[in-house]
Amino acid sequence: MTHTAEETAADRAAGTPAGTAAGETKDVHRQVVDIIASRTLYDESYLLPESDFEGELGIDSVVFESILETVREHFALAGPLPGGLTTIRELAEAVEEALGTVPDTTSGTAPDTVPGPDGDVLLETLVAQAMHHTRYQRHQLGPDADFESELGIDSVVLTSIVADTADALGLAADVAGGVTATTLRTLAEELRPHLTGTAGVVPVRPGTGADTGAEPGAVPPEPYGEDSWDSRSMKDFMEERDPDLFAKTRSFGAYLRRRRRDRLYWYGMPLRSRCGNRAVIFDELTGREREFLMFASNNYLGLANHPKVVEAICEATRTYGATHTGSRFIGGTNTLHKELERRLAAFKQRPACIVYPGGYAANLGAISALVKSYDTLITDRLNHMSILDGGKLSGAERRIYRHNDMADLERVLARCADRPTGRLIVADGVFSMHGDICDLPEIVRLAREYGARVMIDDAHATGVLGRRGSGTAEHFGLKGAVDLELGTMSKTLAGMGGFVVGEEEVVEYLRHYSNSYVFAANIPAGVAAGLIASIDVIESEPERIERLWDNIRLLHGLLTDAGFDLENTRSAILPVVVGDERAAMEMGRAVRARGLYCQTVVFPGVPLGDARLRVSVTCEHTRQDLAEAAGIFVDAAREVGVLPSAG
Repeated sequence: MTHTAEETAADRAAGTPAGTAAGETKDVHRQVVDIIASRTLYDESYLLPESDFEGELGIDSVVFESILETVREHFALAGPLPGGLTTIRELAEAVEEALGTVPDTTSGTAPDTVPGPDGDVLLETLVAQAMHHTRYQRHQLGPDADFESELGIDSVVLTSIVADTADALGLAADVAGGVTATTLRTLAEELRPHLTGTAGVVPVRPGTGADTGAEPGAVPPEPYGEDSWDSRSMKDFMEERDPDLFAKTRSFGAYLRRRRRDRLYWYGMPLRSRCGNRAVIFDELTGREREFLMFASNNYLGLANHPKVVEAICEATRTYGATHTGSRFIGGTNTLHKELERRLAAFKQRPACIVYPGGYAANLGAISALVKSYDTLITDRLNHMSILDGGKLSGAERRIYRHNDMADLERVLARCADRPTGRLIVADGVFSMHGDICDLPEIVRLAREYGARVMIDDAHATGVLGRRGSGTAEHFGLKGAVDLELGTMSKTLAGMGGFVVGEEEVVEYLRHYSNSYVFAANIPAGVAAGLIASIDVIESEPERIERLWDNIRLLHGLLTDAGFDLENTRSAILPVVVGDERAAMEMGRAVRARGLYCQTVVFPGVPLGDARLRVSVTCEHTRQDLAEAAGIFVDAAREVGVLPSAG
């Protein structure tokens, strides 16, 4: 019997331990192993009865406490478990004793795969791999639960689940490429035809010595002819199995060399000037430098080059030195850090602020500190990867709603409304690869109705949205209605670091429980001084925001009039949607050849089939820059067939 999320919630409400509901005789040891696997991401076959939690499994005290708490909740134990438990067998026996059951001396050597709900080895293998990659327990993985809206399994995690299942059952390595299923049961049916004829066959994986006769670790040959198109994407190198850990790097290296040879991958080319409306970039592929129109910078208000900001950084560095040498708790707090937090809180009109080493660290730290394994994290399908990784780190149950679809968000909230634990809705204010804005008024309304908290990531909204540039909440007139506002300081604010603003008690909790804050050094004092100066300029020169929006409207009009699809952008990010990955990369090459630099975005920045050029507008662009850019995009699109030729 496999429990749905609804049945599990009902079990908890009734005081019945999940997995031991009436009529179910699933053994205690197996359930304990399930819990440990869900908290550690170990494969169950690795979790032997005598495995020592610290010495063999590397489970530290923090993770161990999470395991014990989950075990107590799962089995509805009235009191604490005894101290000094060091192995899985000891923990299982302690649970059996607390439940008053007779220990099962035959348990603890579970086979690699066991029959699923209907004796289905394929489905059971999928469930086991889903446990491994999501940290969920078995009873949380209903076979008919939707991957995104009920389980929070995104396309990247699903690829790993399918690849590990293929590896376990000897299926072809490429079966993950065309998966369309939305539940574990339908995925099992989609994969079942691939089982035919595989019994007893040793699977062969690309990149291993087995399929080529080469020694393990040998550099694979270039797989395509001189003029052929390598149709693979970066997705194809995520799950390559080989005894040599670095084999996948060589496979990807051959692919990357071809992309670079064709001038299609141009990422990471170094600047040799300040980054304004134009920038000098050194082309490492040709060994030449060239000045480009710059449309790949998030310097929306031009503060990175503002004399007051630059001087503040220099002066503070001369006063306080290059950096500090400790975490914020141990010798790493400077008076400028305190002042920066005060100024950010005032700018965002919230009571308190915490500054992290980076925006990514802010999402990882805030989400994992607040949301625990028994809570639920609810995220938009197009949220930034740092939000998704924060959810994975938290171990929480995760739910994904369709992009900006408030009816789907309500369905997700309704499904978990009877859970007696916390819920956090997290959304980007401005979606970084699409440029559109979250439906904050409806998110706030639904959060209040269903008792959830809300966090908005204003990475690309700070300095852009709202009359004062303070972000999404100001844009919608909802200051104070959003529980937490998160931002990064590497974009508009022209520095480094991330921050979260909210109620003082919440911020102080984050300060003590966010590992990415407690155990990391923070931004140097000079950077903090530059950030304070950036806030000064935003507040004293509001015309920068007005000029930014004049530029956004002008270029948006020029590109839409030319026939480009810019989706529903309402920000400084203009996505020129192409779709096909090859066409997008070739258009990016044609744009650069004409002297304009912008981002070509393919998987994993966007899903396969949704490739685009990402154009960032700043207040520093002139009307001449914008007109020239529009002409370049039109000419490049006609060259590669994205737009029809002029005649």
